[in-house]
Amino acid sequence: MDLFIKLAMLVVFFGVMVGVGLYCRRHSTDVNGFVLGGRSVGPWLTAFAYGTSYFSAVVFVGYAGQFGWKYGIAATWAGIGNAILGSLLAWAVLGRRTRVMTQHLDSATMPQFFEKRFNSKALKLAASAVIFVFLIPYTASLYNGLSRLFGMAFDIDYSVCVIIMAVLTGIYVIAGGYMATAINDFIQGIIMIMGICAVIAAVLKGQGGFLEALNRLGQVSDPAVSTTPGVFASFFGPDPVNLAGVVVLTSLGTWGLPQMVQKFYAIKNEQAINKGMIISTVFALVVAGGCYFLGGFGRLFSDQVDIAVGGYDSIIPTMLSGLSPLLISVVVILVLSASMSTLSSLVLASSSTLTLDFIKGSLVKDLDEKKQLLIMRALIVVFIAISVVLAILQYKSNVTVIAQLMGVSWGALAGAFLAPFLYGLYWKGVSTAGVWASFVFSTVVMLANVAARGSFPVILQSPINAGAFCMVAGLIIVPVVSLFTPKPDRVLVDSVFSCYERKVTVTVKDSIGEQG
Repeated sequence: MDLFIKLAMLVVFFGVMVGVGLYCRRHSTDVNGFVLGGRSVGPWLTAFAYGTSYFSAVVFVGYAGQFGWKYGIAATWAGIGNAILGSLLAWAVLGRRTRVMTQHLDSATMPQFFEKRFNSKALKLAASAVIFVFLIPYTASLYNGLSRLFGMAFDIDYSVCVIIMAVLTGIYVIAGGYMATAINDFIQGIIMIMGICAVIAAVLKGQGGFLEALNRLGQVSDPAVSTTPGVFASFFGPDPVNLAGVVVLTSLGTWGLPQMVQKFYAIKNEQAINKGMIISTVFALVVAGGCYFLGGFGRLFSDQVDIAVGGYDSIIPTMLSGLSPLLISVVVILVLSASMSTLSSLVLASSSTLTLDFIKGSLVKDLDEKKQLLIMRALIVVFIAISVVLAILQYKSNVTVIAQLMGVSWGALAGAFLAPFLYGLYWKGVSTAGVWASFVFSTVVMLANVAARGSFPVILQSPINAGAFCMVAGLIIVPVVSLFTPKPDRVLVDSVFSCYERKVTVTVKDSIGEQG
C-alpha cells in the first residue's frame, strides 16, 4: 500500500507537468514566445520561476547537508542571505533596468546583451562558450540528490529514475517553452513550500521539538572543528569566515547567472516587478531558510551518518529516513520539483544561448524563426541527454560531491558575468576590455581551481570560496580596467542608455503626481 501511494503521487505529479507543457504549446510558436513567454509573464509566475530555478536538489540535499554539518544552526544565514541578497536586492537592483534595457536592445539572452550593449560579437561568442561549458556540470549535479532519496523511498534503479525525470522535463519544455516552465515552476514552488514546512515540523518533532533539538545540538562537540562549547547551536557557528563565503556565492551568484537574470527579461510590467520582488523574497526565506535550518540539525543524527563513507550528501536522506511513507513521498516530490524546475531553466537557457548567440549568424547566416525553434528544441534534447549521461557516470563512479560541482559552475558563470552585466546596466564608462578582463579572470581561476586546487591559498582551495572571490574581484576588475583602457563609443552608449530617458504616462495608483 505504501509503495502504491508513492507511485500514485508521482504519476499525478508527472501528469500535471506534461499536461501544462502541452497546454502551453500556443505560447511557443515563435522565438520570443518560446524563450521569453512574449515578455508578458506576471509577478507570481516570474517570482516562482526565479525561486525554483534558484533552489534545487543541490541546495536541499547537497548544500543543506554539508553546510548544516559544518556550521550547525548558523547555516541558516545562507538561507537568509539568499532571501535578502540573492532575491530582494537582486530584484531591486537588476529587475527594472534589465527589463527595460534588454527590450530596448532586443536581446533575449545574456550573450546577446553583451553583444549589443558593447557592440562586440566576440563578447557574445565568448559568453556563449562560458555558458555552455559551465552549465553542464551544474546540470549534471541536479540529479545527484535524487539518488539517495529514491534509494530510500523506492526499490528502483537510480539510472531509471534519472531518465524518467529527464524525459518528462524535456517533454514539457520542448512543448511549451518558457511559459510551460513558468507555470510548472509555480506548481513546483507550492509543493516545495508545503513540503519543506512539513518536513521540518516532522524532523523536529522526532527530536522532541525545536527547543529540545536546539538544546541537544548545543551539547554536540567536535574537537576537529572547534573546542568552543555549544558552537553548533551558536549564532555564527564555528567558522564564520567560510560561512560568509557560502553566503556570498549562493546569494550574490544569482546576479550573474544567465538562467536567473533571464527571468527579468520576461516580466510583464512595473507592478509585476514590485510584486515579484516581495513574493520571491518570501519564497527564498521559506525554502532556502528552511533547507539550511533543517540541515543545521544534521549532527543530531551523527550516530547514523558516516561522512567518510556516505559523504555529506547522505546527511539529509538519513535525517528523513525515519519519516512516515506519506512524508517520504512528499520529500521525493519536493526534491523532484526542485530539480525539474532548475533543469528546465538550465536547458532552456543553454539551448536558446547556443542557437541565438552561436549558431544563428555565425554558423548559419539565414535562420528563420521556424528553424530557430527546431534547433532549440533539438538542443534541449541534446543537453538533457548529456546531463543524464554525466549524472549516471558520476553516480557509478561514486563522485557525488554536489556542492563542489555547483561551486565551480556558479563561480565561473557569476564571476565572469556579474560585474559586466551590473555595470553595463548602470555605468556608461564600462569598456569592452573591462568585460573581457572579467570573463578571462573568473574562468581561468575556476578552471585552475579544478586542475590545481592544492596550489591555491588554503582559504581559496574550496570551489565555494574561489567562486565568491571571483565575483567580488570582478566588481573591482571591471571599473579599474575600464578606467585605463579605450573608452566606449559615446554615440553608441548614449543610444543604449536612451531607453531610461523615455517618457511614460502612469495612472495615479502608480504615482500620486502633483496637483495643479
